[in-house]
Amino acid sequence: MMIMPYYSVIGGWVLKYFVVFLTGSGVAASSDDYFTGFISGTEQPLVFMVLFLGLVAFLVFRGVNKGIESSSKIMMPVLILLVIGISLYSLTLSYTDGDGVSRTGLQGLSIYLIPDLSGLTLRDIFLVIMDAMGQLFFSLSVAMGIMISYGSYMKDEVNLGHAVNQIEFFDTLVAFLAGVMVIPAVYCFMGRDGLSASGPGLMFVSLPKVFAAMGSMGNVIGCLFFVMVFFAALSSGISIMEAVVSSFMDQFHLSRTKATLLETAIALCVGIIVCLGYNRFYFEIKLPNGSTAQILDILDYISNNCLMPAVALGTCILIGWVLKPDTITEEVEKTGQKFQRRRLHSVMIRYIAPALLLVLLLEAVGIL
Repeated sequence: MMIMPYYSVIGGWVLKYFVVFLTGSGVAASSDDYFTGFISGTEQPLVFMVLFLGLVAFLVFRGVNKGIESSSKIMMPVLILLVIGISLYSLTLSYTDGDGVSRTGLQGLSIYLIPDLSGLTLRDIFLVIMDAMGQLFFSLSVAMGIMISYGSYMKDEVNLGHAVNQIEFFDTLVAFLAGVMVIPAVYCFMGRDGLSASGPGLMFVSLPKVFAAMGSMGNVIGCLFFVMVFFAALSSGISIMEAVVSSFMDQFHLSRTKATLLETAIALCVGIIVCLGYNRFYFEIKLPNGSTAQILDILDYISNNCLMPAVALGTCILIGWVLKPDTITEEVEKTGQKFQRRRLHSVMIRYIAPALLLVLLLEAVGIL
């Protein structure tokens, strides 16, 4: 419930940039103050947030089969094709800057694939591991109730082991290709300095500059890139809202229509506050992890850095020590398929995962 409002705001940002590149205004979006000017406005961020939230709510309202499943059958193949296509194009790039230095996408690929450990300390490696673990919560929809909701819709005859293998493969493949898509292009046009950008700064500031440097193809590639990101954001938004809606339906015995309207109203009200957090409600606060935050960052910090590790840790304790791992084993093997990773799962859920999650949580609250 906390994630949907600010996720709708970010989804609105993606939709805005897709429209900008679709209308051929990508060069304007590459200016240094374009993104700041957009999010600090009082009208456009609200409009695009409402459009994104409304589309998510409509698809969730239509239900699991007519809304979520039917839309995913279209979005996911298109998403994969766009990721592969843009990744391949990124590798063909070459650019010579004003100083006469030439760089290519293949050189950027080598930087992406070959780690540079010079100057790295144990503290740096620790922070990288913690960031990667934090990313996994969104990448695999852990500790948000999404897997539980979708899992409850699966038929008993579904091979869970095979389904898990598919998730592992495609999640890793798309994550790898996302790096191939972005890193070589940023390096090619901005050099190593451009690789220091991350988060919204990378997507909404650095990448538009890269697309502008591509010349006439920039608007085309930029449009394809942001429609790809939009599909990814839309599918994630659907999953986040469905988890809340299904909980409302089960807990309060609401119809899907009423549950969807309730969650949409909550997300809309909080989303408006998040949008206004960059103008009328603007303030800055120092978080325990050392970063400076506004309203969106605070919600993201509480949900992603604190609540998700805490919920995941509680889940490990529940499954590992209360219900016991055999509960999962029985569920996986009820179709007659052997759970090949039974022992690994038991060790991970009882010892390794809780220890890592505890470290992640302590790091997030500033103790480590």
